[in-house]
Amino acid sequence: MFAILSVTFPFFALVFCGFLATRKGLLPLEAIPGLNTFVLFFALPCMLFRFGSSTPIAVLLDPALALVYLACALSMVGLIVLFTRNAHRGGHIGWNDAAMGALVGAFPNTGFMGVPLLVAFLGAASIGPAILTIVVDIVLTSSLCIALSRLDRGSGNAWQAAKSALSGVASNPMPWSILLGAVASANGLALPPPLAATLGLLADSASPVALFTLGAVLARSHLLASHDAAHAVPWGDFVPIALAKLLLHPVLLLALAYGGRALGLPLEPAAITVVVLVAALPSAGNVTLLAERLGANNGRIARIILVSTVGAFFTFSAAVALLLGR
Repeated sequence: MFAILSVTFPFFALVFCGFLATRKGLLPLEAIPGLNTFVLFFALPCMLFRFGSSTPIAVLLDPALALVYLACALSMVGLIVLFTRNAHRGGHIGWNDAAMGALVGAFPNTGFMGVPLLVAFLGAASIGPAILTIVVDIVLTSSLCIALSRLDRGSGNAWQAAKSALSGVASNPMPWSILLGAVASANGLALPPPLAATLGLLADSASPVALFTLGAVLARSHLLASHDAAHAVPWGDFVPIALAKLLLHPVLLLALAYGGRALGLPLEPAAITVVVLVAALPSAGNVTLLAERLGANNGRIARIILVSTVGAFFTFSAAVALLLGR
């Protein structure tokens, strides 16, 4: 276990550094959007392109694995929405907050944290399945939850929200970088050396800057939430969702994957291990930005992400120990 913690500690330490720098005022809140821009539009796309272009196309296109992962994501969304709506029947949590809570409970932090962590433990073989989960979460899970979030306003608005979600996917550079990497992989294309070196510099910066930025985003969300009505969020509104993300999500995915394999789906145990570890990651930090834009209770979402990120230091390490026998 000490060997596992020695790998995970630097990743979570960088998140803590970003959180602490923002809480102490060393990093102005106004600087965080700039960090986000660098990570989302420069560093992460270059990292994903490099990984995708060096991964066999057959690994990137695994329909059986995508189907199982999507089935688990839809199950998580349905269970969390059902739990939230029933637990607050007639109360203060409507479709908007229920849907955003479901998204943060089903969307792992694969881009910022998962890919570099998985590569550290499993090597390059983990890249293909991890990238596949990013595509499913960005294109399908997010779009579904955005549509559900508009149900309080009528079906027409839900349809408009779904179209807006697809438009957002089209403007997101991460799926395009994955697609371009897959094209390069399929055709054996290589960038000219100067361009490849530039891309490499940006890709190498993705993990540390993304983790530091994640900590800053969490601190900003926590600071902003403490100054509005969201500061009164009871623990029952966010702790169960965080626990579901850390515990239920990987267990459910493990059960569905091996159940599908028993029924004849061509699923490799190594690929199953990767996606289960993806599910064991904490919630994606960028859901706070989406929740804020859609008018959901961002204080609740920020608390779910914060609790899941702190808890994942222990639960993700335990999942690695159980699955890899270390």
